[in-house]
Amino acid sequence: MLPIFEAYFERLARLHHDMKAAMAGLPQAALDWEPGPGMNSIAVLVAHTAGSERYWIGEVAGQDPAHRHRPAEFETRGLDEAALVARLDEALAHSQGVLTRLAPDDLEAARTTSMWEQPTTAGWALLHALEHTGQHVGHVQMTRQLWEQK
Repeated sequence: MLPIFEAYFERLARLHHDMKAAMAGLPQAALDWEPGPGMNSIAVLVAHTAGSERYWIGEVAGQDPAHRHRPAEFETRGLDEAALVARLDEALAHSQGVLTRLAPDDLEAARTTSMWEQPTTAGWALLHALEHTGQHVGHVQMTRQLWEQK
């Protein structure tokens, strides 16, 4: 893996670690708990993060179809910590494979996406995936805090 993609992967892996730490040891009720109307549970946030990563890094940047069904991510319930960790691990492993195959010129390569009407690049897709993952790590951390205070 080239150094630029290695650094990217290390940051992504760190975010995965932080997300796993934020849900570690929580009971099933906490993983499925929604802090308020229209708010997502930890299980939904984890499933959505894994699905989104697989889409933006795998399908958009890496051009490996994800066959994602985004609405199903928001219906996730009943998955225990081990199942949620497995989803994160699968997404991260796939991302690592994609990053191993990318070259610096790929960053500027035009990409199309079913989620964006405007043209984008593989580099933008990678940045978006990292930003999106970080945002949801924070959501999971805050949801845990709210669970522990209720």
